[in-house]
Amino acid sequence: MPLARELARYALGEKLTGIPAVAQHEAVRALLNWTGCAVGGSRHAAVERAIAALLPFSAGPHCSLLGRRERVDALHAALVNGMSAHVLDFDDTHLRTLLHPSVPVASTLLALAERQPMSGPAFLLAFLIGVEIECRIANAVWFAHNSHWYITGTAGVFGAAVACAKALGLTEQQTVHALGIASAQTAGTREMAGTMTKSFIHGRAAQNGLLAALLAQQGFTAAESSFEGPHGFVNVLAPQRDLAAITAGLGTTYEILQNSYKPFACGVVAHPVIDACIQLRNAHRLRAADMERVALVVNPRALELTGIQSPPTGLKSKWSIYHSAAVAVVDGAAGEQQYTDARVNDPVVRALRERVTAIPDAKLSEIEARVSITLRDGTIVSKHVERVIGSVENPMSDRDLEEKVRGLAHGILSPQRSAAMISTCWAVADLEDIATLARAATPD
Repeated sequence: MPLARELARYALGEKLTGIPAVAQHEAVRALLNWTGCAVGGSRHAAVERAIAALLPFSAGPHCSLLGRRERVDALHAALVNGMSAHVLDFDDTHLRTLLHPSVPVASTLLALAERQPMSGPAFLLAFLIGVEIECRIANAVWFAHNSHWYITGTAGVFGAAVACAKALGLTEQQTVHALGIASAQTAGTREMAGTMTKSFIHGRAAQNGLLAALLAQQGFTAAESSFEGPHGFVNVLAPQRDLAAITAGLGTTYEILQNSYKPFACGVVAHPVIDACIQLRNAHRLRAADMERVALVVNPRALELTGIQSPPTGLKSKWSIYHSAAVAVVDGAAGEQQYTDARVNDPVVRALRERVTAIPDAKLSEIEARVSITLRDGTIVSKHVERVIGSVENPMSDRDLEEKVRGLAHGILSPQRSAAMISTCWAVADLEDIATLARAATPD
């Protein structure tokens, strides 16, 4: 059986009652985190410029842009909300693959839900199915992708497409075609790190997934062998792959349970360093002037992905483990304010950043780091973080996520609106109309 058909058959057969309560709750947590990130990123310059470029071409004011008053058509809403949810680099992460699961799936489903009635349970089921399939595809190809591609752009589009197919009630054949159309739109090169286009890649996965499902609904066709065919997705983009990972345990294990949430607004591989630096700063009351050097030992992938030593801009600094260590020690934080142009150019931060060194150690996991800080008097203080906060092994609590979302919404939504948005997210399984969430996440 072609892989696309096997996945389509799973998607159409899955029922919410068959999914464990713990997986359903994790999906609600992911939705809450996604909503907060989309609101928090809604005023970013990248989003402002995208709206300025695209608003004249919107087909009608049918759908919400979270955190904003403008309304656009569903395809543009999926794109812009996907950009907003990712642009701060605060979104959830499937740590094994570095996929950001919620961005493509939630962004496209909420846009679709404002065009046709969709209950909370139907949304939750489609969301879980979309996340499951995109994560499994990512599991099969991540080791061939992550040096060159943003896997949310390449695998995320499949999750968005199949989630919409489920929500639209497409047939098995139509869902096969939706997956095929999605496979023709997999894209997103890592060269875009630190630019506005990085968030565009993630939003485009959402938009392209919705487009794939809408085309398939009208009988638009695609190759059934879109995955494993000689010129299909895996043979073109992933010559190294493990296709068995896509279907192993399908319907009995759930990848949403491997999801993680970011306490810091940058690439997740830098988080163990930030965690360690903040702990050392607080424990020893360190000041930048007291430090001679900061030595980092990290997983090789952390240096591969965040090895920019002298970032020129705030966006680029999210991909600098050196900058992340410096602001963590100087500010005791690594939120959005630590990744601005002003913070990159701050003389105290810049001077300390130049005294940060980093070496790889393949024995360390990607959620692990060792940090040693040498003080000017010769004292050395060290910290080994084995399980970074936010990971599955050391998770953020429900209340932690709420506080994160409140912080992201601050200054964009009123406190009352923010509280309503959070309570609506938690109640998603009871909503008669999921569009209620979109309304709760827009300003008064």
